[in-house]
Amino acid sequence: MLHTAKLTRIIACIAGCAISTLGIGAANAQGGASAQATEPRAVLELFTSQGCSSCPPADALFETYANRKDVIALSMPVDYWDYLGWKDTLASPKFSARQKSYAKHRGDGRVYTPQVVVNGTAHVVGNNSQLIDGAIAAGEAQLSSARVPVRLSLDGGKLVIETGAAPPGSTAKEATVWLVMLRRKTTIKIEKGENHGKSITYHNVVREMNPIGVWSGVAARHEIKRDALAERDNETCVVLLQVGKVGPIIGAAKLEGL
Repeated sequence: MLHTAKLTRIIACIAGCAISTLGIGAANAQGGASAQATEPRAVLELFTSQGCSSCPPADALFETYANRKDVIALSMPVDYWDYLGWKDTLASPKFSARQKSYAKHRGDGRVYTPQVVVNGTAHVVGNNSQLIDGAIAAGEAQLSSARVPVRLSLDGGKLVIETGAAPPGSTAKEATVWLVMLRRKTTIKIEKGENHGKSITYHNVVREMNPIGVWSGVAARHEIKRDALAERDNETCVVLLQVGKVGPIIGAAKLEGL
């Protein structure tokens, strides 16, 4: 579950962090290693549950995407299957609400597990690599003209988040800047419910997800104190630039080893 104490520290830090506007190139000149050299092709969100008998194959497949350099893979355990006899030890009602908001925004009402949402737009069954790869390719073509560069770096005691300007002709002029903290890998022994007796390994499990600002179409820089993020479960940092809160994801970056 997401811990209130952790969220309070991060929110307090965000409230006091310095935010300025500048170009990404200029920001890099100030120092700090960039998180990545290339933009990811896609952001995948896997909505899964320890209480869902159909999910283990999807959780295993997701390791392939978690290990890819051209994809940002986020596992988001949901809690709405807890009534089946096993309370998911990683789930959060926030993830269930996010999945339902996606379905409402798309207008199709489709909420199920395992479900992969690709780039905040398309959804496919999470245990089918062919469908996932097809959605990645389709989304890459659809969003290519709207992508905004995002870079993460560590500069002394600060996490530096840099977002670029909207590309020429882009209709996206406002987006949420999400800060997402991940645990890279964890194995859970499930003692009750549909997966009774199984030990399942989960990859890139989201432990915290908070909006830290609004992107308004111009290049910007955000700084967050590094010690506010230094919790045992926080092993990887991801930043998403998402139109609205559940719209297309137009920019993303990942930083390992906080």
